[in-house]
Amino acid sequence: MSAEDLEKYETEMELKLYREYRDVVGLFTYVIETERRFYLTNDYEMQVHSVQGEVFFEVSMADAWVWDMYRPARFVKQVRVLTFKDVNIEELNRSELDLPEDSGFGGGERND
Repeated sequence: MSAEDLEKYETEMELKLYREYRDVVGLFTYVIETERRFYLTNDYEMQVHSVQGEVFFEVSMADAWVWDMYRPARFVKQVRVLTFKDVNIEELNRSELDLPEDSGFGGGERND
């Protein structure tokens, strides 16, 4: 496999992953980002631990979707992440996920 073939394959995989993300994001309430992964979930718990002056985070999620193009199955029943790095948790704004009806991307009728 040439470098060009590999790059084409990775580009196709990223596009496929993005399309899957676009299809499932409306099913979830939270986006959780760690230094290694990006998750969508409806239920999470985060605990901050301190051991001998070192602080780390433990994030547990149930029924999550993980952004990882190398995983054969991106829906996972339980996830537990331990990290010394930052954890970003955001609640999705449902109105930002909906396309306007007159956007030309489905939903509304076109008046050409």
